[in-house]
Amino acid sequence: MKIIYTDYAEAALRERQINKRDIEKVLLVPEETLEGDKERKIAQRIINTKLLRVVYEFETNTYIVITAYLTEPRRYRKNENPF
Repeated sequence: MKIIYTDYAEAALRERQINKRDIEKVLLVPEETLEGDKERKIAQRIINTKLLRVVYEFETNTYIVITAYLTEPRRYRKNENPF
C-alpha cells in the first residue's frame, strides 16, 4: 500500500505535531473505520491517551490522507465513559 499526503494534510500534521508513523499505524490497523463526507473514510485509533482520526480517500492501492487530528476519545467513541 502506498500513502500520500495532500498539502493540507502535511501542514496540519506539522501544526498538530502528529507524526507519520502514527498515521500509518491508524491506516493499516485501525480500531474503527467510519464513513465520512464526500465518499471519504475516517480511520481512528487510540494513540497514548488521545484518539487519532485520519480522514482519507482510497484509490488503486493508495491511501490519500486529507487531514488528521487528535481528540478526546469520548467525543467520537460510543463506548467511552464520559466521566
